[in-house]
Amino acid sequence: MQPTERTPPELVHDFVGDLYRYELRRLRDRLLRQEFPKPEYFDRVVEVRNRYRLLAMKPHEWLG
Repeated sequence: MQPTERTPPELVHDFVGDLYRYELRRLRDRLLRQEFPKPEYFDRVVEVRNRYRLLAMKPHEWLG
């Protein structure tokens, strides 16, 4: 499913936030399974955060 121009920005923001938290949990789980060394964890978290820069904006700012 894809948002349309009639989809409330708040709904999209909530969905994207949920996806962001899901990715961080997956990353933490991978760390706990020792799929990569702990020193790499911070950089990987930053990579995920950079993919979700949209979350730094308020939903009403998306319409600008």
